[in-house]
Formats: sequence, structure tokens, C-alpha cells
Amino acid sequence: MSGTASGIVINLNTYGATVRLDDGDLATASAADVESHRDQYQRSLTGRKRLAFEVRREGRRCAVSLAPQIRDDKLEEQIASYLKSTEEWEPADGPPAAERHFLRKKRRAALFESKHS
Repeated sequence: MSGTASGIVINLNTYGATVRLDDGDLATASAADVESHRDQYQRSLTGRKRLAFEVRREGRRCAVSLAPQIRDDKLEEQIASYLKSTEEWEPADGPPAAERHFLRKKRRAALFESKHS
């Protein structure tokens, strides 16, 4: 049986890592997976950061490997700061570009509906 679960690294050593999954189970991560993602494992250990793991359960033993991390908080912060810096590009006297685009699409959809109904 396999799936994904999140957890926190509680121990790092030369043979791999020990991970406490959210359901309370302890799992082991191989040394090869730890070496290829050392910084993420280290960050989870020191900062108690949750990571997503691919879980493989064989009997009573549970093994994990790091799942692709979809969310990156630093990247999200960079995107937010960029968007705030571009707010001044919008014309002050009109609606924002996103609303203008939405209104154009809404008008086109209404025109299409009127022609094809």
C-alpha cells in the first residue's frame, strides 16, 4: 500500500532519516533520498517544517521518500512583492487590467449567446 502524507523529520543520520508522519507513525527515509534533498530534510529537522512524503507501507514497516513540494513560501513572497510593485502601473482613472479583461470577455460571451440562442 502506498500514498502521500505529510510529516516532520525528527532525526538525520548517515543511514537516512526518521520521519514522524501526521498520523503518528514513524517512517524511515533512505540515505540516497536524504542526500539528494539534504537542505529540505535539514530545514524540516531544525525548523519543524512539514514536508510531503510518498509513503510505502510493507507490513509493519513504513518507508518514505520526499514527494515533489508544490508550495514554496519564499517564491510566494517574491511573487506578492512583485505584484505590489506593479500596482502603480495601473491607470489611476480606470478599472484594473484584470477587470477590464473580464468585462471584455463577458461582453463577448453575451454577444455569442445572443447570436447562437
